[in-house]
Amino acid sequence: WAVHVGLAIDGEAKVGAVALPGLNGGVVLRSDRIAALPEPAATPRLVVSRTRPAKEALAVAEAIGGELIAMGSAGAKAMAVVRGQAEIYLHSGGQYQWDNCAPVAVAKAHGLHCSRIDGSPLIYNAPDTELPDLLICRTQWAEQVQSALRAMVPG
Repeated sequence: WAVHVGLAIDGEAKVGAVALPGLNGGVVLRSDRIAALPEPAATPRLVVSRTRPAKEALAVAEAIGGELIAMGSAGAKAMAVVRGQAEIYLHSGGQYQWDNCAPVAVAKAHGLHCSRIDGSPLIYNAPDTELPDLLICRTQWAEQVQSALRAMVPG
């Protein structure tokens, strides 16, 4: 599980902190304390929900030869990418702005790609508080993930 504190300015996640109190000694990742990303794994790892992994994430994993890692909490999954435990977090089951503003601010500060799954920007402080999907990944995987997602769309 995770605790999020985030600030969006002009619709963009700018400042954030994500606490992971269940980890040994507790860990807090912040947008103002940047650590170098660990080396990526040779096989891309995708974090997915323990109870209901998104069909899009399953399809992307198959398309790119990725390994699935089941995990709880949106913040924990996003921070798994920041901490080098995964390369990709793709979520398509719907969230609210407060579910991912802080994780996105932290991930962006660490140089990760953060967008909707179609590549469009995540917009915060919008009247509709729902954000239907999210992609946080290492920049080198963004185009490949989005290409695999486009291939899923008939037509």
